[in-house]
Amino acid sequence: MPGVAEPVINLVRRTTEPVAAQTLRSTGAAVIAYAVATATLSEPAPLTAPLTALLVVQVTLYATVNMSVKRVTAVIVGVLIASGFSSLVGLSWWSLGLTIFTALIIGRLVRVDEFVPEVAISAMLVLGVTSVTARTNMAWERVFETLIGAGVGLLFNLLFAPPVWVQTAGTSIDGLAREMGQMFRDLGSDLARPVTVPEAADRLHRARRLDHDIVEVDASLRQAEESLMLNPRVRQGLLHRVVLRTGLDTLEICAVVVRVLSRTLTDLAKDRVDEPLFPPEVAAHITELFEQMAGAIESFSLLITTPVAASAEEAEDRLTEALTTSRETRDRVADMLLAAVQEHPRKWQLHGALLAEVDRILDELDIEKRAERLGQELDRRSADLHERHPRLLTIRRRLGLVKQSVREGSESGAR
Repeated sequence: MPGVAEPVINLVRRTTEPVAAQTLRSTGAAVIAYAVATATLSEPAPLTAPLTALLVVQVTLYATVNMSVKRVTAVIVGVLIASGFSSLVGLSWWSLGLTIFTALIIGRLVRVDEFVPEVAISAMLVLGVTSVTARTNMAWERVFETLIGAGVGLLFNLLFAPPVWVQTAGTSIDGLAREMGQMFRDLGSDLARPVTVPEAADRLHRARRLDHDIVEVDASLRQAEESLMLNPRVRQGLLHRVVLRTGLDTLEICAVVVRVLSRTLTDLAKDRVDEPLFPPEVAAHITELFEQMAGAIESFSLLITTPVAASAEEAEDRLTEALTTSRETRDRVADMLLAAVQEHPRKWQLHGALLAEVDRILDELDIEKRAERLGQELDRRSADLHERHPRLLTIRRRLGLVKQSVREGSESGAR
């Protein structure tokens, strides 16, 4: 992915303090929105404008646009509802209740999500004004204040683009992969000695906790995906999102298999009380296999989170070598387990399950399979885009953006 990720890297390096940058952006946008509203509107204290700017200047540009559209829609709908009710009824307990009820229902129908209460608030504020003239002025003032705040917040983030959170997501994915790698190493260290059932159960619980880690990584990745959308300083944002998302999907499958593998070893520990899980020679080779698989998972993580072409190629070479040696060791382990089962057939099915789980992880980490999955996901998203916005996709194809993304994604396999 040479050339594509360089703007992301430079932007991340320039934004070393995300919290401080976000605080300054929000404060600056609110102050400017207040100044603009004061200069253009007759309202003595147009606080709706800075409030709107404060709310819409979110962590990512996509969230800013999304928040601006929803808030403006909510205010306009609320004003329209209040205008309609005020022409028919005055302010009373039953008209207020009917207005709120109607506003909340319509707010959900127009899909403003978290701004549904804003529809009712706008309607109540306008309905509470006594005279018709004052009510009309307040309705327009509230709409204009919201538009000013949303516009200032959007322009502020266009001029001072929010940080791209790819590095944060990559760190989270790398941490997940290292935890899985350490689990393999710890599992391998127990094979040549007797393992108590509580010890094996503790390993199983630790494997189950990977699900919680995946949820946290997924949240970090969603933030990174949003930071790439609509960002004027990032090219080929779709490719970045697909690379990270498909990589996390692969690691999630591997985490499930690790949990199943831990269950298999727990069952062996229950059956082989006061004796090693495997004979010494077999245990040594399985320990070696688990060490190699740990290296393969960590190399895979490095491959999908490394944006620089030279480093990504090095990570791909490391992953290829780790997969090759793991498969060779796996074949030796299979022969040794077969000989051990023929001599001692007790719980032979667990030996087969262990090999099947190893095969599944190695298959998921396979580079060719990843390249195929990445290409399919890019094609699927392009098809979805064509279905929703056919004209936009036609323009992107004429500019060569869609073909370039698919080609680079398929050739790199992960970069």
